[in-house]
This record gives sequence, C-alpha cells and structure tokens, in this order.
Amino acid sequence: MNLINEASPHFHGDSMTFKIMGCVCLALVPTLIAATVLYGLGAPLLVLVCIATALVCEHLCCIIMHRESTAGDLSCVVTAMLLAFTLPASCPFGIAALGTAFAIIVVKMLFGGIGTNVFNPAVAGRIFIMVALPSALSSYPDVMGKPLDAITGATPLAMVASGAEPYSYMDMLLGNHAGALGETCIITLLIGYIFLLAVKVVDGWATVPFIGTVAIVTALGGQDPVYQVLSGGLALGAFFMATDYTTTPMTPKGKIIFGVGCGS
Repeated sequence: MNLINEASPHFHGDSMTFKIMGCVCLALVPTLIAATVLYGLGAPLLVLVCIATALVCEHLCCIIMHRESTAGDLSCVVTAMLLAFTLPASCPFGIAALGTAFAIIVVKMLFGGIGTNVFNPAVAGRIFIMVALPSALSSYPDVMGKPLDAITGATPLAMVASGAEPYSYMDMLLGNHAGALGETCIITLLIGYIFLLAVKVVDGWATVPFIGTVAIVTALGGQDPVYQVLSGGLALGAFFMATDYTTTPMTPKGKIIFGVGCGS
C-alpha cells in the first residue's frame, strides 16, 4: 500500500476548498451582523477593506509567482474576516489593510500558499499590527447607544485588571461591552461553531481542551473561570483559529495536545 505524506490540506480540489472556506465564511456572518449592530457601519466596512486587500494581494502574488490565481477559493477571505474580527471598529482602514497584506503576502504566500504556511495568517497579521502599530489597538469603542462620555470603553479583561466592576455574564454573552469585532458576542460565535460542527468542517478535539485548560488554569489562579472563558478573544480563537486545517495537528491526540498548549 502506498502512503502519501504531505502537508495539509489533503483535499486539493478547488471545489472542496471553496466549499469548506465558504462554510467558514457563513459561520462568521452571525458575528459580523452582531458587530454591525453593536458598533455601527464601521464594523462591516472594516471587514470589507480587509477582504478586498486579501483578494488583491493573493491574486497579485499568484501572478508574480506564475501560478493560477487562488484568490477565488475563499481561503484569503477567511483570513481577512478573522483578522478583522481581532481589530476594534475604530481601527484605521489603512492599518487594517497593512496587517492583511502582511498576513497574505508574508505569512501565507511566501510560504507557498494555502496548506504550506507554518503560522496562522490572521493571528500573525494581528501580531504584526500590535507590534508595529500598537496605537491602532489602544482604543476600543463601546457599543452604540451608550452615553457620549463612554464612546471609548475598557474591555472586560482590562476592567478586571484595573479592579473595576466587571461586566455581567449576560453582557459578555450578548457582546454588550467594548472590544474587538469578534471578541464580543459569544452567542453568535457559538452559533457559527455549531454550524461548522454540523456540516463536519471542524471538530472539537482542539477546541474543548483549549477552553478547558483556560478554565482550569484560571480557577487555580483564584480567578473566575467563567468570566475568563467569556472574555477576550478566547471563543474566536478556540472556535475558528484552533481549528485551522493547516496549522492544527491532524490526529485527535495531536489536536488535544495542541489545544492544551493554546490554553496554557
């Protein structure tokens, strides 16, 4: 029997990749709608800027590399949406586009394109912005409808760190607090994740250990594990980034170890 040992993804057909990435895009739509309701039209515009940048960058890279364009397989769209979800609605469009270009050109295409990158492009793009242009991530607009003197609010973890009164669990679930686009409404992120489970695009081998490890470590540290699980970008990372086909191990045992490592 001949065994094939090569980098994931192992289904290389354009239609298969398109269907998988299309499902991920659909799973992210509820959170995009929630972000629009919470933060206004700046949220979808930011996502559109990232998507447009990703499509152009990947197409140009394929031209330079003398390859058939892979911009249409939606993998770069997923990267763009996830990166945008890690940014506040107040992030300047130019900075968001720069981070997206770095994610696609440097982290994805210079490594050979889909299936060959060693880092998650969306995470790397967020880190690039955080290191190179930290001022873009220093302000998180509060949800619409709050008093005018609360246009910029503290994120849940920032409130805990400062000793301020934390948000309620219900506020955390509904996204009624300041934060990045995809760090707020836990319910919509969960809906998207359940959809991906139902269509068998992802599994829970890495996600459950990821969240469980965060809860255990937090409890051992004397903090509220439920609040920690509901705050920040844990849900976005556990549901949509720890399940990335390329940068996540292939076997269940490997995924469990990977999930524990992410949550440690």
